[in-house]
Amino acid sequence: MNEHTPAEANSTESPVSAGTGGGDAVTRVFGIRHHGPGSARSLRHALEEFRPDAILIEGPADADPLVGFVAADTMTPPVALLAYVPDSPARAAFWPFATFSPEWQAMRYGAEHAVPVRFCDLPAATVLAVDDESRGDRTDPLGTLAAAAGYDDAERWWDAVVESVPDSTAFDAITEAMAALREDAPHPSPTSGSHPGHPTAPSPTTLPGTVAPPDNSAATHDHTNQSEQPTDTAPPSSTPTPGGQPADTVPPRNTPTPGGQHEADDTGSADSSRDRGADTGAALVVDDHTLRREAHMRQVMRQVLKGGAKRLAVVCGAWHAPALTGTLGPAAPDMRLLKGLPKTKAALTWVPWTHSRLAAGSGYGAGVTSPGWYHHLFTETERPVARWLTKVAGVLRAHDLPVSSAHIIEAVRLSDTLAALRGRPLAGLSEVTEAVRSVMCGGDETMLRLVIDELVVGETLGAVPEDTPTVPLAADLRARSKTLRLKQEALARNVDLDLRKDRDVERSHLLHRLRLLGIDWGTPTTGEVRSTGTFRETWTLRWEPEFEVRIVEAAVWGTTLRTAAEAKILDTASREDITVTALAHALELALLADLGGATDGLITRLEDAAALDHDVTHLLGALPGLTRTLRYGDVRGTDTKALAHVADGLLVRICAGLPGAVTGLDTDAAEALRAQIDAAHTAISTRDDEHASTEWLATLQRIADRDDVHGAIGGRAVRLLCDAERIDDAESARRLAAALSIGNTPAAKAAWIDGFLGGRGLLLVHDRELLRRIDDWLRDLAEDQFVATLPLLRRTFGSFESGERRAIGQALRDTGSAPTTPAAPTDVDPTRGQLALRAATAILGAAG
Repeated sequence: MNEHTPAEANSTESPVSAGTGGGDAVTRVFGIRHHGPGSARSLRHALEEFRPDAILIEGPADADPLVGFVAADTMTPPVALLAYVPDSPARAAFWPFATFSPEWQAMRYGAEHAVPVRFCDLPAATVLAVDDESRGDRTDPLGTLAAAAGYDDAERWWDAVVESVPDSTAFDAITEAMAALREDAPHPSPTSGSHPGHPTAPSPTTLPGTVAPPDNSAATHDHTNQSEQPTDTAPPSSTPTPGGQPADTVPPRNTPTPGGQHEADDTGSADSSRDRGADTGAALVVDDHTLRREAHMRQVMRQVLKGGAKRLAVVCGAWHAPALTGTLGPAAPDMRLLKGLPKTKAALTWVPWTHSRLAAGSGYGAGVTSPGWYHHLFTETERPVARWLTKVAGVLRAHDLPVSSAHIIEAVRLSDTLAALRGRPLAGLSEVTEAVRSVMCGGDETMLRLVIDELVVGETLGAVPEDTPTVPLAADLRARSKTLRLKQEALARNVDLDLRKDRDVERSHLLHRLRLLGIDWGTPTTGEVRSTGTFRETWTLRWEPEFEVRIVEAAVWGTTLRTAAEAKILDTASREDITVTALAHALELALLADLGGATDGLITRLEDAAALDHDVTHLLGALPGLTRTLRYGDVRGTDTKALAHVADGLLVRICAGLPGAVTGLDTDAAEALRAQIDAAHTAISTRDDEHASTEWLATLQRIADRDDVHGAIGGRAVRLLCDAERIDDAESARRLAAALSIGNTPAAKAAWIDGFLGGRGLLLVHDRELLRRIDDWLRDLAEDQFVATLPLLRRTFGSFESGERRAIGQALRDTGSAPTTPAAPTDVDPTRGQLALRAATAILGAAG
C-alpha cells in the first residue's frame, strides 16, 4: 500500500478588485467536501504551500471569539460549536467538527502558524431567527452529476472521481461542474445572486460523464487518500453540516424537527440522495437562503481584504466555490441581499461531540456514516487497509470470536482483489467490509454489526477546555463530576454504588438530580450484584452530546445542580392539575436526590392535595412510593419522620374509603384496583409497622366479608388475609367453597379463583385439598360453562411459572383429585376379634 502525497492545489491566484484591498492581494477559494479525510489532508498541504496570512472558514460569523480555543491542549475533536437562544435554549444549532474535517485542519493550521482565522457564513443569531421552511434543500446536485456519469449512487461516483483519483485537477472539474449546475439552476432574481466573478459555462468534459477541467479555475483542488471510500454520507433533514448551515437547528422537544435546517445543496458535504430523501431528478435551485449566505461570505472577504490581508484563503463547500471566486465586484448587491435579515440574541460555545453523532442516522448527525473509518484514514497513512483489518480482528477477539493472523492476511488479499476487479486504485470501505464479512465473520451479519458499531462508526467522545464559555450549571456539573470521579464517556458502562459509602451516596445524589432536570446521563438498572437491601444502586452511564443543550435549558432553574433541581421539582409540584400519585413520586425523587430545600414544601403540598382528593385509587397509587423510602430505614441519612406522618395519614384515609370503593366495579376496573391493593399490601408489609399493618388487614377483612365485591378483589383479599395468618386454612377453604357454590355464575367463580390464586401456582402444588376442590369444580362444569370460563382460567394458569404448571400436572397424576372409592367389606375373623376384645377389657380394667 503506497502512501499518497496530495498534489499542489491547482486554484488560480485571483487578484481582487480595487477598493477591497491592495492591488497585490491574492485570494484562493478551497472548495472542499465536509468531513472528507482526503479533502482535509489535501487542504492542509495546500495551505502549507499557499502560506496565507488570513483564513476564512464556512461557519457562523459570530463564533470568531471561540476560534482561539482550538489551540488549547485539552481541545480534542470531535467537538461542535453550539449556538442557542438564551431565553429559549431549546432553540439551538450545532456545527460539528472531527479531526478529519477540512475546516478543523484549517483552524489548526491557523493556530500553529499564528494566522488569523475567522468564520464567514451567516451569524448564528440570524440562523436561529430564520424561518426553517424558507430553504430549498430537497435537491441533490451531486446526484445529478452522478446520474450524468452513469452512477446510481452519488457516493460511489464521488469516491471514484475524487476521493480515489490522485489527480487534483478533478476538483477543478467539479468546481466547474458546480458552476455549470448553478448556471442552469433557477435563481430567485436574474441578478440578485450574480457577481462579476461568476464563471461561465464549462468546456467539454474529461471528467467521467460530466465536465472537463477548466483552463483557469479559481477554486482550489483537494485530493484524497486513495483508500478513502465514503458510504452514504448524507445528512438527514435535521443534521448539521460543519462550516455551512447548522447541522441541526433544534426546536423545543416534543415538537417535530423542521426539515431543511442544514444546507443540503452544499456539494461539499456529499449529501446522499437516498439518505436525505432528496430527489436527484428534481430541478436544482439556488434559493434565496443560499444567495444570502454567499453574499455574507463575500462581505466578510471584503472586510478581511480591506483590513490588510494579502494572501486570503477561503475554505467552503464546493457548491459555494463558484460564487466566491474571481473579482468580488461592488458590495452594493450583497448589501441589498442582507438587508433586513431577522436576528435574535444568541450565545455560542464549544461542546464535546461523538463520532456516532456525525453519522447520518443520528439525530444531530452531519452526514457521515463511517466516521471511525474516516478517522482511521486520516491518522493512518501507512498501510491503512492492513492496519484497519488488524483493528477489526481486535474487536472480534474482544468478543471471544476466533480470529487469527491468517484471517487478517487473507482479508487484505481479498480487499485488494476486489478493488482490482472494480478498477479502483486501492481498497475502500466497501471492499474491506466485504472481506471482513466473508473471511473474518463467515457471512454472519451479527458479527459484522459489531465491527460497524465499534469501528466503522465508533463512539469517540471529544473534550473541550475547562475555561470554555458555558452556563454556571454546566460548570457546576463539570466540577462535581471531577470531584466524584465520574467521567463522561460515549460508551455505556454500568456503575454499582454502595450507599454505605459517602462518595457513592454523593454520586447517587448527582445522578438523581440530573434525572430531575431531564439529563439522563445515568439510568437506573439491575446490577449483577444481588442485594435484598436498599444500600445498593446500579446505574448505566452514557453521555450524549445533546445533554449540553439540556443543561443550558435547565440553567433557568438555578446555578447549581442542587438549587436547579429543587426549583424545578417545586415548580412541578405547584401545578394545579398535579395528582397525589405524582406528588408522592416527586417527594420520593427529592429524597433520593437529597433535596432538603424542597422536601418540606413537597410534604406540605402533598398533605394539602391528599386532603382534597377523594379518589381512593389516587391515594392507593401514592402510598407505595411513600413507604418505599421507609424500608429498612433510609440509608441516605435523610429525616423521614415527616414522610412517615404523611404515609400514616394516607393510610387512614385509604382504610376509611376502600371498603366502599370496591363495589359496583366491572372486570377491568376490578383488576386495576387489585393491582393497586397488591402494591399497597407489599409496601405496608415491608414497612414493618405494627399499627399500619393492623389497620390495613382490618380493612381487607371488611372487604372479604362483603358479598357484593367483584371476585377478583374478594378472592385476593382472602388470599392476603390467609398469607398474613389472619384467617386459617379451614376458613379460606370455607370461603372458597362458598365462592364455588351453585348460587354464583361460572364467570364469577373463575374471577374469584383468579383473585385468590393470582400468580401463586405453588399454592396448588402444596395444598392438595385446594387443588382437589378446584379440580372438582372444573370437572362438574357443563360444556358451555367451561367454554365461557376458559379464557379467564387460561389467563390465571398462564400467569404461573412453567415449573409450577408442570408440578401441578404431576400432582394431579400422582394423587388424582376424585374422591376415593370405599373398599369392599371384608369377612370378620371372630377368634381374632375375641383376642382383641379381651386385651381391651384388661387395659380398661387396669385403668379403672
